[in-house]
Amino acid sequence: MKRIPALPIGSLAIVVASALASCTGVRTIADPVVHIRTPAGEELGVNTDYGLVFLGRTARSGPAEVTSWYGDGPSIEKVVIEPVGGAIYTAETEIRLPECVMEFETPAAGTELWIYGRDPYGPWKEKVTVLEEPRVLGIVTTIPQRLYGRPEFIGAGLFVVPEENEHEKRLVGLVSGRVILQTKQGEREYLAICGPEHLWRLVARGAPERKRWIYREDVL
Repeated sequence: MKRIPALPIGSLAIVVASALASCTGVRTIADPVVHIRTPAGEELGVNTDYGLVFLGRTARSGPAEVTSWYGDGPSIEKVVIEPVGGAIYTAETEIRLPECVMEFETPAAGTELWIYGRDPYGPWKEKVTVLEEPRVLGIVTTIPQRLYGRPEFIGAGLFVVPEENEHEKRLVGLVSGRVILQTKQGEREYLAICGPEHLWRLVARGAPERKRWIYREDVL
């Protein structure tokens, strides 16, 4: 039987690490929801395979800090905000962030989706139902009790989540706020979503032409 040459321990560790990285990938080991801090405030965003996307509620240009979460904890990156158009914004980091894919089919009324966000206590998720409201451009949903009176949910991601694999969730839109409308039954409040009718601009902009990702020991 042919013998396979033994590898030095250091080389073996590199091979094992490479194999694990190729099997798991950035999408499956961490959270694509990020926290964005600007001189004027804080909001959430989501990193996609076409780049980071957020609503620019606290700043539409200038410097910002993006905090992303990996399997071993958070990483803070300094970025510069770039407008995409259609009320969405992006920024480029020097390291690769956890990411997700986007879903461009507008969900029908009655569809159950999930909102993923973060607050000072950590990550959270809430189930919502898509509602029909022709007076609103875009998607509206029910409002989870958690989101009443709390501004830090702005920019949280609305996702289609396959039952068989939560890590393969697809981004439908970003939570943009609450809207109150008058109906025959009185006032009704909805959760408003910045959805595919806006996010397509990120794709039209094209996948970012990135320099080679920078490896840093503080990001595993």
